[in-house]
Amino acid sequence: MAVFHDEVEIEDFEYDEETGTYSYPCPCGDRFLITREDLENGEDVATCPSCSLILRVIYDQEQFIRDEVVAEPLPNKELVKC
Repeated sequence: MAVFHDEVEIEDFEYDEETGTYSYPCPCGDRFLITREDLENGEDVATCPSCSLILRVIYDQEQFIRDEVVAEPLPNKELVKC
């Protein structure tokens, strides 16, 4: 079982659109990081690359589900001989 330094809501993180990464200040001076892809996959742990602290990210996973477009099946068409 992981021991979290803190639990922080996703709204308190900063988002970098270029990298798709959310970040939050760490007490060590670096930043906790978690990617949008991680959140889409149900991950809720942000890690600091400079120390061993971790955060639990509080968020609604449904807001991060990928917008997958599913093609609608084509209707069956019968060929008619002329």
